[in-house]
Formats: sequence, C-alpha cells, structure tokens
Amino acid sequence: MNADLKKSVHEEFGSTNYEKVFSRIYNEYFPMVEKFVLINSGNTFDAKDLFQETSIILFKKLEDDNFKLTARLKTYLMAIAKNLWYKKIRDKKEFAGLEDYTHGFYEDIDLYIEKEKSNFEKLLFLMGKVSKHCNQLINDIFFKTISIDEIQQNYGYTSKHNAQNQKHKCIKQIKNKKIKVYG
Repeated sequence: MNADLKKSVHEEFGSTNYEKVFSRIYNEYFPMVEKFVLINSGNTFDAKDLFQETSIILFKKLEDDNFKLTARLKTYLMAIAKNLWYKKIRDKKEFAGLEDYTHGFYEDIDLYIEKEKSNFEKLLFLMGKVSKHCNQLINDIFFKTISIDEIQQNYGYTSKHNAQNQKHKCIKQIKNKKIKVYG
C-alpha cells in the first residue's frame, strides 16, 4: 500500500491492519451495499457475496503503489459494488432496461469519481462567490465539522437559533449563486 494511502486508511479507520480495516469497512459500508442489492432484485446472500467481491477489488487496488484514491472510500466502494451488481444482473438478463455499458468496468468507476470531484469543485467555486463570512461559516460547519454550539460561541451569535438561521442564509446564498452560474 502506498504511503499516502496507508496514512489515509489509518486516519479513517485507526489502523492499517487489513483485518481490522476490513472489519470496520464491513460494519460501516455493508448495510448500504445490502440496501442497494435488496432494492435491485437481490437478497442478503447476494449482498454478502457482492461485498466480498467488492472488497477483493478494493484491496487489490490499495496494494497498487500507483493507485490514488481521489474520492471518499465510501464512494469508491459503492461504485465498485454497483458496477459489479449491474454486470451480474445484465449477465443473468434479469434486469430489463439496463443500459448497455460502453465503457469498461474501471472506466465507469473513474467516471463516477470524476463526477463527484466535479461536483465538489463546483461547490468550492460557488463558495468563493459568497460573502467571506458565509464562506468561513460553511467551511467550519461542513468541512471542519464544528458543532453549532461552538459556531455560536466562535461567531458571537446570541443563540443557537441565530447560528442555525445564519447557516441556512449562507446555504441559500450558495444555492442562489448556483442558479445564476449553472442555471
């Protein structure tokens, strides 16, 4: 596992021991994979099988020194799981209306990640268009995950309600800028 990725995995899961990391990944992400499979004509056994295949692909990628994780682990894991599941369904011909994929498996994952990166870059651009106060407030709340109580204290709001209102006004500023810029 390359050094940057090892550090990232350690920060997120508190360990680089594969057994511990896999256990945490399973506990945190299996329920969403299972929900996806159940919604899309599968059962719990299918979900467990899919999660195992997904994990094998993930860990193979993590071993590659040239691999760079450019999205959240959750996003990457779900992209792998969705692509594997759609491929299984297509192969079984149980899923009518599934579009025919023109890209390979890894290209689809890369596209999914690029879309997420693109959305994040748009958000950063829009944050640069709002007031300095709103930019800092949104950054503190959503990126630094500072609690609303700390926000109230740090920004000198007289009540928690006032802090919440300001947060919503700042979000509205971003939404309005988004409409102006992107339609």
